[in-house]
Amino acid sequence: QVRKAFGLRESTGPLFAVVSRLVHQKGLDLICEVAPQIVAAGGQIAVIGGGEPEIERQVAALTRRYPGQVGAFIGFEEGLARRMFAGADFLLMPSRFEPCGLSQMYAQRFGCLPIAHATGGLIDTVDDGVTGFLFQHASVEALRRCLERAFRTFRLPSLLAAMRRAAMLRPSGWDVAGKKYLSLYERTAATAPALATVS
Repeated sequence: QVRKAFGLRESTGPLFAVVSRLVHQKGLDLICEVAPQIVAAGGQIAVIGGGEPEIERQVAALTRRYPGQVGAFIGFEEGLARRMFAGADFLLMPSRFEPCGLSQMYAQRFGCLPIAHATGGLIDTVDDGVTGFLFQHASVEALRRCLERAFRTFRLPSLLAAMRRAAMLRPSGWDVAGKKYLSLYERTAATAPALATVS
């Protein structure tokens, strides 16, 4: 039970997970800015990770400001992280840049919907409004608007269930990557000029 592990109160509201290094690149400062909005709307936040001392302090301050609503584990424990993916409703992933990213795919496998900045590999793995939510600019305002969409979805059980199903069934792995590479190779080969014949 994720809420119990993080000292959160029992709640019927959405639970937002953060499984990340606590650094500026991962957008943790944005999460700290929107945390009051999440709590005010009836959500809770569970954070696991470590990183920049200033961001760790900000996260710790949120747990003191919102006891029972925001909980954090500074460090990393794989079993706990896995339970978070399985037990949370949404994964917050507002990375400023993300070459690939794995957390969003782990979360989707468990039906936890990523809320992610549209950058790098997140664009390729999160289908906006289908297997998660994307926002276009790494800003507090853009994240806030995306959170409003997530809260609206949470209040529509049939839509939430459909998105969770789509996320869990989303194809991933080397079979998908292999097909994409093969398709790219075939398109490139078809448009490449023919080699000159040497006589």
